[in-house]
Amino acid sequence: MVYFEGEKEHRDLIPGLPNEVAELCLLHVPYPYQALSRSVSSTWNRAITNPSFIFSKKTLSHPNLFVLAFHSQTGKLQWQALDPSSARWFLLPQMPSPEDTMPLACAALPRQGKLFVVNGTKTLTYRAATNQWSVAGGPGRREFEFVAAEGVEGKIVAVGRGGTSVYDPESNTWQEGSELEGELERYEAVAAGGRVYVTEGWWWPFMFRPRGWVYEMERDTWQEMGIGMREGWSGVGVAVGGRVFMIAEYGDSPVKVYDEVHDTWCPVAGGRFPREVMKKPFCATGLDDRIYVASCGLNVAIGIVEKVSNMEQDVKGSTADLCVTWQVVEAPRAFREFSPCSCQVMYA
Repeated sequence: MVYFEGEKEHRDLIPGLPNEVAELCLLHVPYPYQALSRSVSSTWNRAITNPSFIFSKKTLSHPNLFVLAFHSQTGKLQWQALDPSSARWFLLPQMPSPEDTMPLACAALPRQGKLFVVNGTKTLTYRAATNQWSVAGGPGRREFEFVAAEGVEGKIVAVGRGGTSVYDPESNTWQEGSELEGELERYEAVAAGGRVYVTEGWWWPFMFRPRGWVYEMERDTWQEMGIGMREGWSGVGVAVGGRVFMIAEYGDSPVKVYDEVHDTWCPVAGGRFPREVMKKPFCATGLDDRIYVASCGLNVAIGIVEKVSNMEQDVKGSTADLCVTWQVVEAPRAFREFSPCSCQVMYA
């Protein structure tokens, strides 16, 4: 590490330790205290913002779950972040302009450590590296009455009654995509394999069959969702490993995975979803080989998805060669009045 001449008295990052050892200590400062440690001294700030330090920190980053939660007593929204490895929660800074309209959709770019909140007037960006919010996106995005947003191949796709818009973080611009010709009364979106699956799902009073559409990012085209997929979509959808999974909202049904070839949902073997501690409402997201579910009270269930061959069919009728095992991270009692509105997972 190179320091400016004239700062000899401040050249030690941590007095009594070689700078190489001190840097290793700083690298292991957990999120989100990394950003706070920059304010300790100008020497620490230069060390932490050095490109080589940032690169090393990325290699030590691990997934954190970010939950936008609604407090039933105060009526306020706030973001909480969970480190699953330590079961520690962190409160994120308040989003800018909280008096604006309620956020309509959230999405993340996990590898970039960026979280996006899209509403009718603006797009907000949160960076885990700095623990700060900013207003993102230049002109070009349509205003949406209803909206769903998902991260797809390094970009954010927003879908609503106003059409389709794609945000490119590199250029900080929105571009209009192709029109969604069909109509939906509500939007649930899951992104997998370069596609965004959008459905209204089954909803009370269950008198009308759900509609659904599929957006292909590369071709900028929409097509109607398969009958089996949209009519079998009876829970919370989540993408893992390029495939779409579904957790039933009611009953004790196993997790299911969508079989595109046969246009059907197949039960996944393994442990049942832990409904005894995961109470509605809940939302889900996925990353790598894991499903993350946040429930009322901010209890979190993490499902590890594995591909298994020659497995015993411990779920009646299971045809998927996949298995999911669950572990639960129970939240503090202080969170019992919180309900999740959205959850995203990203490296921090």
